[in-house]
Amino acid sequence: MKREHRMRTNLNELPDWMRKKKCPRKSRYLSGDRILPEPITGKQTLEHLVDNTFLAYNAARLKEGCRLFTEKMLGDDVVVGMSLAGALTPAGLGPSAVVPLIEAGFIDWIVATGANLYHDLHFAFNLPLHVGSYLVDDADLRKNDVVRIYDVFLGYTDCLMETDKILTSILVQPEFQKEMGTAEFYHLLGRYANEMEKISKRNGVSILAAAYRAGVPLFTSSPGDSTIGMNIAGLEIEGNKLKINPSIDVNETTAIVLHAKRSGGKSGVFLVGGGSPKNFMLQTEPQIQEVLLIREVGHDYFFQITDARPDTGGLSGATPHEAVSWGKVDPRMLPDAIVCYLDSTVALPIVAHYALAKHKPRRLKKLYHRREELTEKLVREYFAHNPKKISTRLEEIKKYLKVR
Repeated sequence: MKREHRMRTNLNELPDWMRKKKCPRKSRYLSGDRILPEPITGKQTLEHLVDNTFLAYNAARLKEGCRLFTEKMLGDDVVVGMSLAGALTPAGLGPSAVVPLIEAGFIDWIVATGANLYHDLHFAFNLPLHVGSYLVDDADLRKNDVVRIYDVFLGYTDCLMETDKILTSILVQPEFQKEMGTAEFYHLLGRYANEMEKISKRNGVSILAAAYRAGVPLFTSSPGDSTIGMNIAGLEIEGNKLKINPSIDVNETTAIVLHAKRSGGKSGVFLVGGGSPKNFMLQTEPQIQEVLLIREVGHDYFFQITDARPDTGGLSGATPHEAVSWGKVDPRMLPDAIVCYLDSTVALPIVAHYALAKHKPRRLKKLYHRREELTEKLVREYFAHNPKKISTRLEEIKKYLKVR
């Protein structure tokens, strides 16, 4: 059926006060594409639907984010960091979305909660998780040796504790008996995850294994806040020598971002959820500018998917405009800063599909294998900017002690 619309052609019908009103910017405000989408037929591709029917509200923000990620952030000169917060790997987002993005060279470094990488091990070790229901008696689940993450079910003994058993057998191996950052830790663990994938013949199910193969460094901002951290702590009681040093992670992540800028390129952040991983990824710029006193201006591209509100003051919902005040985002790049308020389990598969459908794979940057080189460059630039830093600090300490 033909669509009909009425337009006022005779302006004399308008009252005088409306005809005489000056509207110098009206045409600019109404210069956007007209909202009149074609009917959905069931034959369109997902990327076609995103481009042509995601026209307003968070659908429009998701479209803008898809385009930002695909058309700008995936430029060859952009280093792309991804943060992962929330229970994403138990829901299967590892094999469905994150692993394909890693393998296509679309993600160069990752900050994830320890919980996400712990639950990733279930997939690497071929220990199943199951679709369940949130409408359940949790006391009865406990009696029946089942744990739930909302509507994801997994066995307590034959999944959780079995994962711990395999994990601890790995963590006592000789290569783990030293102090290290989480990137080195996860790379070593990823080698075992990769071998376990081969044994089960289920390739491409583990983020740890994929990152190991691609040379993508994985970091955890709060390494003690997960079952991996709990197992490390438990083994320390028995005399295990593994120590996680968060300062190594701070310097290595900062070195990655500084390298992106100093090599003539850009830094882009794809923030899936909020929390500590989001802050750890964004704090690289304040570390450069505020702590190391190196001249810099902030990340170039910012795309976040979150369900957190900004008005409660939490970091998870903080906007890129607020991040500008901290030096985290380049204020000149705010048009390329998108926040989509949506469940990550809905948005991430859509973004992954859109990018993989629209953009050819990128060459792997393999930043894990350049950690020492990039950190050395960071150190050299620090001392180049602060040649008198050590002596000045000693004098400040002496003055402070005298005042006390």
